[in-house]
Amino acid sequence: MAETSHGTGGLTFDAKKRSWPNEANVFIALILILLAFEALGMTFRDQSFLFDFNEARDGTILNMARIKIIILQVSIVGIIALGATQVIISGGIDLSAGSVVGLTAMVTMSFAQTGMVNGNPNPKSLFGPEWMDLPVILPVLLGLIVGIGAGMINGLLIAFTRIPPFIATLGMMVAARGAAQWWSRGQPVSFPTESFAAIGDGMMPVVWFAGLAILFHLILKYTVYGKHTYAIGSNEDAARMSGIKVARHKTLVYAIAGALAGFSAIVLASKNLTAQTGMGLMYELDAIAMAVIGGVSLSGGRGSIIGTCIGALIFGVIISGFTFLRLDAYYQEMVKGVIIVGAVVLDQWRQQRASLKG
Repeated sequence: MAETSHGTGGLTFDAKKRSWPNEANVFIALILILLAFEALGMTFRDQSFLFDFNEARDGTILNMARIKIIILQVSIVGIIALGATQVIISGGIDLSAGSVVGLTAMVTMSFAQTGMVNGNPNPKSLFGPEWMDLPVILPVLLGLIVGIGAGMINGLLIAFTRIPPFIATLGMMVAARGAAQWWSRGQPVSFPTESFAAIGDGMMPVVWFAGLAILFHLILKYTVYGKHTYAIGSNEDAARMSGIKVARHKTLVYAIAGALAGFSAIVLASKNLTAQTGMGLMYELDAIAMAVIGGVSLSGGRGSIIGTCIGALIFGVIISGFTFLRLDAYYQEMVKGVIIVGAVVLDQWRQQRASLKG
């Protein structure tokens, strides 16, 4: 039997239409970009992008320092991209993640401060001494609560008032950034406890990103939550008729995205040892770009965590490659814009091609 019913919402699967995995295409693109920077480096700088031929360090000729930098610089935004992936698969969009990072970082750092700095009272303290040197779990929980709260507000507005996701999350983006500035009257908050600083120390952001990526890959692929997320993104009306509580599930998806944005803020504030109101600026667009580059369809219903992780690596390779070639920072921003538009165009082309095959 060539065609059988499979999944939620009466979706069908035809074995004859099985195609090359989209993640494989994204991985090939990553390899090609790496080869391009390798060729440009040897041509214009007489230096390899990924290899260190002068001295084999750590038992390998790979330039491990550059590889670590590439992974590290995308890991924090990558955590946000995991949430953006789920939101986009469900048929939505979240423009508030960057501002939620800024607000969460301010709130978290305010309760993660140490009382004494070099033998003197903390000059950046926001509250009294009774709120200093708290157990690390408390600021972490507060940060997650802020992120989940912002995500739930987004989800409730979208699910129950039928406001378009673009408008609802745009409003949250402005409100959260304003709240971050109000929290400390625009002043940075610094000097965390050692236990809080350990959260983002060294390569820990990469560990958090990898662990969360594995967790949500398994959740999306093997749980009811994942099946319902794909079903809603593919056909919301069919999902509703099949018995899925669409409004409740959308709220959950946005709450999870908010939690991930909040956790990325915790890692970022810990890594930088400070929190500022401008933290997370434009992170939401970078996260969306990582997801779309990784094959997540802006129309919903298609994509994967694996693809998003590869998309994040592509993003990191391009940024690091431009720095390696000593191109000015504003070129990076222009290229980011081209990448975002190009990824959307590619997504539209993939959809048109799929509809013609269907």
